[in-house]
Amino acid sequence: MRLLIVNPNTSSSVTQRIRAAAAAMAQPGDVFTTLCPDCGPELIVTDADAQEARHAVVATIRQHAEPCDGIVLASFGNTGAEEVRALRKDVPVIGIASAAFSAALVLGGPFGIVTFGKALVPGLRAKVEELGLDDRLLGIAYLPGDDFGDPGTVSERYRDELAELCDTMVRRGSTSIVMGGGPLAGLASVLSEDCPVPVIDGTQAAVNLMRSVTFRRERAT
Repeated sequence: MRLLIVNPNTSSSVTQRIRAAAAAMAQPGDVFTTLCPDCGPELIVTDADAQEARHAVVATIRQHAEPCDGIVLASFGNTGAEEVRALRKDVPVIGIASAAFSAALVLGGPFGIVTFGKALVPGLRAKVEELGLDDRLLGIAYLPGDDFGDPGTVSERYRDELAELCDTMVRRGSTSIVMGGGPLAGLASVLSEDCPVPVIDGTQAAVNLMRSVTFRRERAT
């Protein structure tokens, strides 16, 4: 399976995390190409950030002419999904929010989201509402404050605090937990070791979902 994975923000450290999280799901013969735009926001928080990132995502995909079996958009806003689908009608396009929430639905019961800043909460909640999952969302837990420095190192610097937030969501009744945000890519497997419910990584969920979609496409042809 050949995947083009695009981190819509410009953080190289976040892109490295996403690349590593995807690589952990690779099977023999898979080829994953993970890119980020040359310009745009380092972290997508506001509507203005999202608009700028959408243009950057489309430009990045236009520049990548190599064939692929699918495209993963590694932000929880599914940033640029509509534009990319219009541009690349030949392949499936999956955002990590849609993939993560699909995994939570399959697992059943109420799910919680754990993220790393209050400023990210409105965007995450809007995505839940857009997908019609309001009644399944138990809540969104986040770290205090909004200035976290390099977003690609948040997972290491705040691992214990994020683990505590997962515990909080479990005590509230979550049957699964979605890690909210590309900068948290790869952390779910670490937190799962001590968490009694599944912890969902959006990037890895997207790879799994894309594998299923591409398999069906191959069988259909």
